[in-house]
Amino acid sequence: MQDQLTALLAKAQAELATLKQRPEFEAAKARYVGPNGELTALMKQMGSVPKEQKPVIGKLINETKGQLQTLLDAALRQIETAELQAQLGPAIDPTLPSPDSGAGTSHPLTLVREEMCRILRKVGFTVVEGPEVETEYYCFDALNTPADHPARDAQDTFYFPDSAKFGNVSKKNHHEKYLLRTHTSSVQIRTMLKGKPPIRIVSPGRVYRRDTSDATHSANFHQLECLYVDKNVTVRDLKALLDYIFASLLGKDTKTRFRPHYFGYTEPSFEVDLSAKHLPKVNKEWIEIGGCGMVDPTVFEGVGYDSTVWSGYAFGMGLERLAMLLYGIDDIRYFYQNDVRFLKQFA
Repeated sequence: MQDQLTALLAKAQAELATLKQRPEFEAAKARYVGPNGELTALMKQMGSVPKEQKPVIGKLINETKGQLQTLLDAALRQIETAELQAQLGPAIDPTLPSPDSGAGTSHPLTLVREEMCRILRKVGFTVVEGPEVETEYYCFDALNTPADHPARDAQDTFYFPDSAKFGNVSKKNHHEKYLLRTHTSSVQIRTMLKGKPPIRIVSPGRVYRRDTSDATHSANFHQLECLYVDKNVTVRDLKALLDYIFASLLGKDTKTRFRPHYFGYTEPSFEVDLSAKHLPKVNKEWIEIGGCGMVDPTVFEGVGYDSTVWSGYAFGMGLERLAMLLYGIDDIRYFYQNDVRFLKQFA
């Protein structure tokens, strides 16, 4: 039987090396190790082998089986490599010039975000980011938003199931829920809890709210919020910064004004309007662009700041809204459709 095993192995080695197609391989595999294969037939002869020779013959069969499997694996790899090469086509010469028409371009929202951050860096602001998955404490409780506030309703906010767990986002209170953040104000709370004033940060990022998509609304969009905390900060400082930002971004003819409003985390609070009729597709004298105000003392107390010593302002606005004004875009959905015809306009 030893001679038969040796002959079988030599035959397989010669045949398997020449296989080019997967059907040929499967047929050869069946002939050698299938239920009716040649090796299988030899293994069935073990019953007629004298008892004293069974250990030796059994070892030979196992060795032959292992070597045969190695040959089969090598033949299959060779066929798979040939199949992959056929799909890839001829080899590419890396020294040839690229057929690409040119380098890619930044998304318009990225352009506006980077420009806003550049403008704010010039006056001392630092860019800080935070997680898009938040807890009720950072998104609502620490921002003086009571449990019965409409913004916390499930019809407005994307909550995760009670069983959801996030190893990189810890809860302040065990009973609170995880949610997709509704604003980047949570980054301001996280920053204040980490250190003492003075603080001057800008926090851009994606936020989520339950909204029906149309030309001016989206369930996910981008915000940019700023926080400045120091001694003797006033509303005049806030107005001066907003005037500087919009003049730098939209042109020196841009004007801003405040309208009294209510936000739980600022007092006094204002809506910010701007006048920029020199921009394309701006048909009104004044356009609402964001919200702002002086940080409420309750928020300072929650993060351990003495509100009799420190004061500060905060404001926020949508990056999509700014981009639509800056570039004359009339539908927010264009930003998310990945239409190359739209994106190439900002090359």
